[in-house]
This record gives sequence, structure tokens and C-alpha cells, in this order.
Amino acid sequence: MTYRHLAIALTSALFLAVAVDAQGPQAHERGTAHRAGNIEHGRYLAERVAMCIECHSRRDANGNLLQSELFEGGPIPFAPPWPNDWANRAPRNKGLPGYSDEQAMRLLTQGAIGRDGKPLRPPMPRFRMTTQDAADVIAFLRSLP
Repeated sequence: MTYRHLAIALTSALFLAVAVDAQGPQAHERGTAHRAGNIEHGRYLAERVAMCIECHSRRDANGNLLQSELFEGGPIPFAPPWPNDWANRAPRNKGLPGYSDEQAMRLLTQGAIGRDGKPLRPPMPRFRMTTQDAADVIAFLRSLP
């Protein structure tokens, strides 16, 4: 994957995150209990929809994901389009170290709210996942060795 393709993919993911953020949780999802997380669906969401894998995984010199370093965290693979308070590293999210299930659920359903209750820095998208999708992503990330 070239850097141009990566930039297009990440820009698309950012636009998707903004669109999802604008919708917010649906009325029928707020305050409802969710079933146990589905690991395979969580993998699909983290790798193909929310694109967590793109920033939270290390890359080789050619920009390819290192399969042995997936979700281990690493440098953000692109620069901000304008000067701002932009994070330069994505933390390890394999296993969700330091996050309780409740904190991780809040982060994924209420717009990137960190453990301390404050918004996370860009480029972290402001996700508004359903409680079930968030439970699935949490189950997947916790399942990683």
C-alpha cells in the first residue's frame, strides 16, 4: 500500500468517524443491556470498519502493517493537515490495558472519552458505536494475547 493509498484510506475513515459521531447512539440503544461480545464481529469492526488497526499497529519501512505488531501501538502513520494538538503515537490497545470494560464502553459509544473523562486527542475518531458493537470490539481486543 502506498502512502497515497494510506492517506486516502485514513481520510475516508476520518470522514466516516465524523458521520458516525453526528448520528450519536440511537434511542433504542441508550441504556439497554447488551449481550456478550462477539469476538469475530469485533475483529471485523476493529480491522475493517473503525479502522483501529491503521493507527494502533506498527508498520515497516514500506508502510505495510507488521503482522506481529497488530494493535501494539506505534507512531501515527500520517501528519495533521494543519497545526493542532495532534497525538504523535497511538497507544497499545491489544487487551485494552488500563481500561475497565465500562471505560472502554464509554470511549467507543460516547465520543472518545478517555479514562480520566476528558476527550482524547486527534486523530482519535469520536466514535458513537452501538453498545453491542462496542461490546464486540472490547471482546475482540481483550481476546488478543
